[in-house]
Amino acid sequence: MPGYIRFDWAMKRLLRNKANFGVLEGFLTTLLNEKITIRRLLESESNQEDEYDKYNRVDMLAENVSGELFLIEVQNNNEYAYFQRMLFGASKLVTEYINRGEGYHNVRKVYSINIVYFSLGSGRDTVYHGKTEFHGIHTGDILELSPFQKQKFNADAVSELYPEYYILKVNDFDKVATTPLDEWIYYLNTGEVPTGATAPGLDDVRERLKLDRMTKDELSAYYRHLDNVVILRDNIITEREEGRAEGLAEGRAEGRAEGIMDIARGMKADGLPVGVIAKYTGLSSSEIEKL
Repeated sequence: MPGYIRFDWAMKRLLRNKANFGVLEGFLTTLLNEKITIRRLLESESNQEDEYDKYNRVDMLAENVSGELFLIEVQNNNEYAYFQRMLFGASKLVTEYINRGEGYHNVRKVYSINIVYFSLGSGRDTVYHGKTEFHGIHTGDILELSPFQKQKFNADAVSELYPEYYILKVNDFDKVATTPLDEWIYYLNTGEVPTGATAPGLDDVRERLKLDRMTKDELSAYYRHLDNVVILRDNIITEREEGRAEGLAEGRAEGRAEGIMDIARGMKADGLPVGVIAKYTGLSSSEIEKL
């Protein structure tokens, strides 16, 4: 089985080259179910070249030929407030990419695409899509665009004017890839392209994201990146365990304890399993049950 490069590393390094846009275009085309052609990549503050800089989070900002913006984020580590960060990121793009004094009709369409390698929220699916609609409180109908607005904005629904969010919980994928989107999620989850895959972009993955295409320096940096991801996860677990041990020995500082409790309450309110909360806070199951 050939070795392929992780998608987050490809985004950080290789996909910044226009010759490799086919991989990114194929992924977006498969996810959004429409042909996407990337015109250019835009600067993104956390898309750093150095493998030591924010290696637990990678994001890429792209623009298609229609001027729509695509913010693609990969998050390797648990963040209980990730929903709010998605909102912040999309809102920031909306305000950054409109010139002062321009009319609101120039607001760009934004797609926030989030590939998460941890248990985010509580749900049975692996791919979620969110958009904005206005429902009548009394009638239950959906507020629609007027004929003039449809023509002016080249849109059929109000939701098309607002940011849309996609969440791919790739760690939860545990089935055979039977659709093009399944094939992509399989690759994102395992780092391997399923046999016989036909999804757009995966042919480019086969050719462009192979380990044997990397230079010696790229390969060395790539393995450091993988090591850093593992080290970061281990450090988080170790710090929590040490904090717990210190608390048992010295009577855990009140401020630290309350901070951990607040995090645990938030995770519990979001519906995370007790075992997951215990893993990332260092609290016991009985302590969590009492919250």
